[in-house]
Amino acid sequence: MDFEIDDVAFTTRRWHTGEVTGIVFCFHGKGEPPFREQMDWHEWEWTRAGALVVFPYLGPWSWMNPPARGTVDRLIEKIYLEYRLLDDVPLIMTGNSMGGLGALLCTRHARRPVAACAVAMPTCDLAFHYASRLDVRRSVISTFYGCGMDVPTLLAEQSPLSHVAHMPSIPYFFMHGDADKTVIKELHSDPMVAAMRGRGLQVEYLEAPGVGHEEPPQYKAQRIEWVKRFL
Repeated sequence: MDFEIDDVAFTTRRWHTGEVTGIVFCFHGKGEPPFREQMDWHEWEWTRAGALVVFPYLGPWSWMNPPARGTVDRLIEKIYLEYRLLDDVPLIMTGNSMGGLGALLCTRHARRPVAACAVAMPTCDLAFHYASRLDVRRSVISTFYGCGMDVPTLLAEQSPLSHVAHMPSIPYFFMHGDADKTVIKELHSDPMVAAMRGRGLQVEYLEAPGVGHEEPPQYKAQRIEWVKRFL
């Protein structure tokens, strides 16, 4: 089934003026309201810098399953075609929590090369998350029921930690608080960043002391500025 851009995503096109200097995809956390009418302040900052910001409507908990990845790939191509963008216009993936997982998996799998990826408190080990939280278990079962994969294979396929060897050699930004009890830093970002650096990948890691499952303004501002470097 074909679709128009506005059918499957909120974008900042109505506020965008001038040349598109980059495409920034933003993926939301688990259960966040998917429908949007206004920009967040970080989206406004990126739009002012020339980005077209895209917030895909993938449902409250897609965990970036294969249909969601397919939608994102088709959406990317529609944007580049509609705006007549050259291949050197950068594509940037961002997200927080479940959306961080989505940004990392899209960076790994996207048909069009990704220029940079910035995530906050990302879920990197879905197998651990699935075993430790009933709400995650229920949402994963709901999302992947009937996919034909056994659970261990599925959880490995959807865990960014399983894909470190295949992550593209591009700049990455991670932010995670050491007081996060929802997505535990020591079990998600710490091993992911260590494995990526072990491969020689370029990773900037902002470790936030005393911060829980949130991205306070002073840390969000650093992610905003990091992304703007590529626009």
